This record gives sequence, structure tokens and C-alpha cells, in this order.
Amino acid sequence: MAELDNPNVMSNLITFLSSLIQKVAESNDLNCGFQAQKISVFHGLTRPTISIQSYLHRIYKYANCSPSCFIVAYVYLDRFSQRQPSLPINSFNVHRLLITSVMVAAKFMDDMFYNNAFYAKVGGISTTEMNFLEVDFLFGLGFHLNVNPKAFHTYYSYLQRQMMMMLQPPPPSTAPESSIESTLKVHLCFSDEESTSHQKEQLAV
Repeated sequence: MAELDNPNVMSNLITFLSSLIQKVAESNDLNCGFQAQKISVFHGLTRPTISIQSYLHRIYKYANCSPSCFIVAYVYLDRFSQRQPSLPINSFNVHRLLITSVMVAAKFMDDMFYNNAFYAKVGGISTTEMNFLEVDFLFGLGFHLNVNPKAFHTYYSYLQRQMMMMLQPPPPSTAPESSIESTLKVHLCFSDEESTSHQKEQLAV
């Protein structure tokens, strides 16, 4: 999409996307004591000191991948969360999931892309670890990498709507919040085969 080539649009998108993912991670941090979770190669021993927003902007600055890769990476993260419910996105794994999802998206989407060693340097990890993360991520996705135009538009439109809502002051209302508005869920569940009603949202933050 042409508007993604606008640096200002992408900067706002990266900022909002990082905010969205941070809310999901924080929600899952709170729920970690109430649901079974596995430890994976994505799980760090400590929380990284760099914020999700700074980390995602760093990837955007140095990866030089096409802007669409960040939308596709978001799709991949959602698919991963749906297929791996015992590995929810949290503060201990979110950074490794981000660098891996963007790298895999770039390899699938772009004609030219950097190798694993470069992405490892951008992400602050070793090349060996980057290789392991890529393999685990691909298996976690079931190698379901294709994102059709309808699915891409669905995810991108959702992000656009949420950004517009964030920038506009909420109208006064006395109506009770809906379950989607009042509850943080684990992931944003869009089906790639869904038609115009893409309201099958299980993550709305």
C-alpha cells in the first residue's frame, strides 16, 4: 500500500503497533499465574531493558525491509499465538518474537533481504540463537507463511481504525463497555478466510 511508504505513517504505525503488543504482553504477564505456559527458546531469563517501542523502531531503522513486512510480521505473531496458546506473548519473549517475525516476513515478502547474522546484530542476539529462533518460529506457524491480500487488508485496516480511535478523543457515553473494550485478550484472532465480517476478534486492546 502506497501510504506505507510515507515515513510519518510508518513511524506512527510502528509506535501504535508496539503499544498494542506491549498491552498484550503486560496482560499475559498478569495472567501467567493462572494459565499453563511453556518455556521456549524465545523466553529470556530476564526482561530486556530496551522498551518494545524502542526495539521495534530499531528494527524498522536498520532492517531496511519493505514497510509491508511489519504488517505481515503482525499477522505471523497472531497466527503464532493462535497455534501456540501455551506460549503467549509476554515481557520475557516479546523481543525475540518481534525480531524473528520481521526477519521471516522480510524473507518471504522481499526480493532482497539481510541474512540471519545481520538480524541477530540488530536484535542484540547471537547468530546461533537467531537461527534457532527462526526454526522454532516456522514450526510454530506450521510453515503457514502466505498472507493473502484480504488478510493483509483486514489486519492493516484494523490497525488504521485503532490508530484513528487513539488519536481522536472518545465521545461521551454512558453505555457500558462491551466485552471487547473492557477485556484484554491473548491475541487478535482474524481468520484469513473470513469475509467482510472480520469481527472475530479475540484480542482487542
